[in-house]
Amino acid sequence: MSDDQTSAAGRPRDSLAAIASLVRGEAAVWLREPGLGLAVDAAPLTIEEVEDARARFIRFEPVLSTLFPSGGWDGQIRSELIAYPGSGAPNLLVKCDHALPMAGSVKARGGVYELLCHVEELALRRPLISPGQSLEALLTPESLAVLEARRIVVASTGNLGFAVGLVARALGLQAEIHMSHDAKTWKKDRLKSIGATVIEHACDYTGAVARARSSAEAEDAYFIDDENSRRLFVGYAAAAAELAGQLSARGLTVGPDSPLIVYLPCGVGGAPGGVTAGLKQIYGQDVLAVFVEPVASPCVLVALAAGQGVPVSVYDLGLDNDTIADGLAVPSASPLVLQAIGRNIDAAVAVTDQAMVQWVRRAWAEAGLRLEPSGASGFAALALFIERARVAGLINPTATPIHVVWATGGSLLPEPEFSALLASDAA
Repeated sequence: MSDDQTSAAGRPRDSLAAIASLVRGEAAVWLREPGLGLAVDAAPLTIEEVEDARARFIRFEPVLSTLFPSGGWDGQIRSELIAYPGSGAPNLLVKCDHALPMAGSVKARGGVYELLCHVEELALRRPLISPGQSLEALLTPESLAVLEARRIVVASTGNLGFAVGLVARALGLQAEIHMSHDAKTWKKDRLKSIGATVIEHACDYTGAVARARSSAEAEDAYFIDDENSRRLFVGYAAAAAELAGQLSARGLTVGPDSPLIVYLPCGVGGAPGGVTAGLKQIYGQDVLAVFVEPVASPCVLVALAAGQGVPVSVYDLGLDNDTIADGLAVPSASPLVLQAIGRNIDAAVAVTDQAMVQWVRRAWAEAGLRLEPSGASGFAALALFIERARVAGLINPTATPIHVVWATGGSLLPEPEFSALLASDAA
């Protein structure tokens, strides 16, 4: 193993054991070698990128609050941090991105951020606005007429396409959403109802991305590339400061004796990768990032276990990428994420569909949280990670960690869909 790869390494036996468990259809845990410290990634996030993202979100607040006036929303893309009731684990908190405004998922951060970047650049170039002018000028009839001529293209298993399509259409842009066969019908129908063009493909997420990219190139449209977009990554990273402020407001101090452990549902890796990069900037070695994936679609886990810093297809292991967690049904990880934060991912946990459905039920019964299976996946990883991390020495036995489960989708689930989950025999 080269020096460049050492800092990303898990122990070879653990990697082999994780792969063997996956092949058997069982839950699996991959851990980074403890004691290595922070590594220098190939494409690290900069403080300037995050500050720029936070400033852009603020500039767009009056625009978003006008476009989505329901409930008197102020245009801030923020979610609550709540305590999970009755937990056996101390300091178990939930970051409620399943209830984010507009899209009801974490994709309201990265996907919407890239869309806002493009709209602002377009407005300055035309020019629809002048530098420093309020972005509310984008809502004039003259500006909207210009935006209506522009097309946004994105591929998705569900939530990213829904978030981008929703906000694009609200701004008057044309939205072309390429959906893989995993995407839920209700998400496709809701996009169609707001005037988005939904193109359904009888292929997986990777295939849908390739088709969307080709379509965007042919039409000279703006393509939001979930596999390789730096802007998506940065938009997610801006959430780290939000979480840090919420922890501080609760009187919680992150440090060696109280490390922060964050459980992040993972599809292609953009959202958990960006959040991890932002948190590592703030807390360094005192935050542990746990990426959580379905047993059938553990694309980041298999890439980390291979130790080469490049994507590995889950199909190469004989896995079928068939999971109830449609938002996480991705066969190969983002190359950008592996470059930008892969060497500092602390753990990857693959959980079963049964465990995710069980936690959908538990989170509803115990805490009133309305989650999709992907949004509940972090809970399913909690006990698996803690047990293995303590034994492996990744967590100091005298420490009292702060656990944060990042809930990423579900509040907009139609009632029949949610009722079916609660009654499902998948558990």
